[in-house]
Amino acid sequence: MAKKILMVLTSHSELGNTGEKTGFWVEEFAAPYYAFVDAGVDVTLASPAGGQPPIDPTSTLADFETDATKRYDADSAAQTLMANTKVLSEVNASDFDAVFYPGGHGPLWDLVDNTDSISLIEDFVKSQKPVAAVCHASAAFLNVKDADGNALVAGKKVTGFTNSEEAAVQLTDIVPFLVEDELIKKGGDYQKTDDWGVLALEDGLVITGQNPASSEQAAKKLLAKLS
Repeated sequence: MAKKILMVLTSHSELGNTGEKTGFWVEEFAAPYYAFVDAGVDVTLASPAGGQPPIDPTSTLADFETDATKRYDADSAAQTLMANTKVLSEVNASDFDAVFYPGGHGPLWDLVDNTDSISLIEDFVKSQKPVAAVCHASAAFLNVKDADGNALVAGKKVTGFTNSEEAAVQLTDIVPFLVEDELIKKGGDYQKTDDWGVLALEDGLVITGQNPASSEQAAKKLLAKLS
């Protein structure tokens, strides 16, 4: 039977109080999505508000195009799926084999303290099912506890968008917190490679990727874990 993976996207579109827009980063959805689909996985999409999640407009610029984003741009079926994401509070971990959180800056605002998201991830972990996140979405794990009531990331090898990458995109003073700093504060064994390099880590049930370029590798680690 085909494996089932839930992908959870942000519903948050405001980039702090800059008046600019944010959301999810297209490559961080598209690269894992096609890795899953091409492996015969059944993918379901959800977001806090349901419906169409906001796309970070920067991520659609030519500079950030990849084979996966071009495939998504031409894939009306995937776009229809995206326009109709399920409401996060209505999905159950028991219906899926794993969960994957694509990044973009949006999750920093609506997926860190979201009780539906936190309990969903905790349900996956309790059921010994893997949980994966990439880039800013690693922040979705910050307030998640393991079965013993400790921070999920404590003592685990984890990664996420680095302080130097945030500085490079000039959003250090705009974001509510820095992913690298917070993962360390929660006791995570935070690791990183060069800015924009590829790094995906797996520690037990937790899989994390550093940045957009790492999203496909994180997805492949998740697929390997499921096989």
